[in-house]
Amino acid sequence: MSKTIKIDGIEVPFETGQTIMDAALAADIYIPHLCHKPGLSPHGSCKLCTVDVNGRAVSACTMPAEAGQEIDNNTPELNEVRKSITQMLFVEGNHLCPSCEKSGDCTLQAVAYHLGMLDGHYPQFYPRREVDASHPTLVLDRDRCIMCELCVRASRECDGKDVFAISGRGTSRQLIVNSETGKLADSDIEPDDMAAHICPVGAILIKDHGYEVPIGRRTFDLHSVAETDLEEVILKKTVHHDQDDESVEKEGGVYGV
Repeated sequence: MSKTIKIDGIEVPFETGQTIMDAALAADIYIPHLCHKPGLSPHGSCKLCTVDVNGRAVSACTMPAEAGQEIDNNTPELNEVRKSITQMLFVEGNHLCPSCEKSGDCTLQAVAYHLGMLDGHYPQFYPRREVDASHPTLVLDRDRCIMCELCVRASRECDGKDVFAISGRGTSRQLIVNSETGKLADSDIEPDDMAAHICPVGAILIKDHGYEVPIGRRTFDLHSVAETDLEEVILKKTVHHDQDDESVEKEGGVYGV
């Protein structure tokens, strides 16, 4: 008998070791998030994925799924809190969408649309953080960083390099580079690294490739953030399934003869 949880009244099966987020995505249920990426360790920093589990607020990306959980996700109250968090992320950085190369491909922008955010609501911080353009291929614009630590985890867990870290607290908190000079050029990051491509807001960009895809034809111009995230999970499942089939064929098929 399969184990299940309930998300907004829908029975959702789960496997041992899965989080609520894992189970939801596998069941094509979108829970808003920014710092989560399938395949990377959960972090729980953005708090957009906060859900109510049996009346208690928890982060869906870090909370293990357990039989009998009654979970509220898509409610007006939770979405209003998520909208406030998104507004704070906008005003804490310099997110000027009309002039940003990432517009249309920015997950923060797409989540704002999803939640019906029409303005920043809070006073703008206008921070002045260092832009690092020292690398021949990459540029690091800290003004856009939302401290999701996706690049930190991708560099450590996938690229095996540990290029990035977060330093400081409060308004002085910022993304730093693990090199003797603190410059991107003196790190061992390469343009093919996952850390160079995983940023959801365009704090890390590839040089000389801006606006190759015109605005209006970009990811979130064509699909909502919910559709895109769920499609990504389906694609990963297909790739893993194909890899499993290939392994079976090598072991017992034509490669095993």
